[in-house]
Amino acid sequence: MPSVCFYFEVHQPYRLRPYSFFDIGAKKDYEDAQQNRDVMRKVAEKCYLPMNSLLLELIERHQGRFRVSFSLTGIVLDQFMEYAPEVLDSFRALARTGCVEFLDETDDHSLACLFSEDEFRSQISRHREKMQELFGQSPRAFRNTELVYNNDVARIAADMGYSTILAEGADRVLGWRSPHFVYQPQGCPDMRLLLRSYSLSDDIAFRFSNRDWPGYPLMAETFAGWLHNVKGNGDVINLFMDYETFGEHQWADTGIFDFMRALPGCVLRDPDFDFLTVSEAADRYPVRAALDIPNHISWADAERDLSAWLGNDMQKDAFRALYECLGLVKYVNDPQLNEDWRRLQSSDHLYYMSTPRSADGDVHKYFSPYRSAMEAYTNFMNILADFRIRLFAKANQ
Repeated sequence: MPSVCFYFEVHQPYRLRPYSFFDIGAKKDYEDAQQNRDVMRKVAEKCYLPMNSLLLELIERHQGRFRVSFSLTGIVLDQFMEYAPEVLDSFRALARTGCVEFLDETDDHSLACLFSEDEFRSQISRHREKMQELFGQSPRAFRNTELVYNNDVARIAADMGYSTILAEGADRVLGWRSPHFVYQPQGCPDMRLLLRSYSLSDDIAFRFSNRDWPGYPLMAETFAGWLHNVKGNGDVINLFMDYETFGEHQWADTGIFDFMRALPGCVLRDPDFDFLTVSEAADRYPVRAALDIPNHISWADAERDLSAWLGNDMQKDAFRALYECLGLVKYVNDPQLNEDWRRLQSSDHLYYMSTPRSADGDVHKYFSPYRSAMEAYTNFMNILADFRIRLFAKANQ
């Protein structure tokens, strides 16, 4: 019986305020609180509230046969509590259905796994505590920031007690294999690896409203037929995407909500199909092979590597300068400096500095609040310069 596994990533960054060279040493408020509030309220109304309501409707209509998984960054949870508590309540309502699984990830949506295993573990632990506090769940499954994955990430997650981990179904790591099976990370015999079916996922996440796409307009019956075609050639179809796909990236007038309202019924017309959460899929199906992935992969851009965040000299310089502060931050251990430093680790800040030459550049521009990658870099480095002044001053007290 093939299964469909929907996983949604929920995230909103803390956007930084314009910060000039002349602000260094004079202003320590780094975030644009008004913009963060406005964006959160907008996305709550366009995406989170209507989509959560729709999922509740679908779970009830299909009597629990429709099931989904989420991960919510610690950053977005903090903003829910500050700017949109009704959104947090709506996620709690989904949790109470028993048909929704929540995953763990880094609390700060960071790339700490690339620099410090201790910091990486610390951020995961903070997220685990937050999920227990807010939802009463202790996640069994883990997804890293932007699906950044390699053997070491899997090893750390397994050591921390997770039984399932997610990654991108990148062609270069799969070779002739299909993403529609359960795999095992190399060296982690008790862990299961689920791989994103990027083609089918991106049909919804990116191509749905593209009038130049041969599949436009995408109807629920058509997409369900594509899923049904996997029968006999796979166990689980992993549809992983940003939750903001619904209503924010793909606006309501594209028909995206109507598509999702109809899709579960179309899929379930074939009695051999069902929906499972991430851990349910990992538990049900056998491991087909162990995958050795020594080099990092991600779900970003056509390259599906780290180039979206570390692809140019500006990004590498900002990343190096940020993590050079790690030792002193831990030594000083000041609550406000700790919070500021964690928020500066959000991978979004590096993403805004990207300079892709392919069609991915349009995606980067869509997400960035800056006019250019250089502006993003300059603003971030000015803030980091002020942060370092405060950090050294505290260390010398």
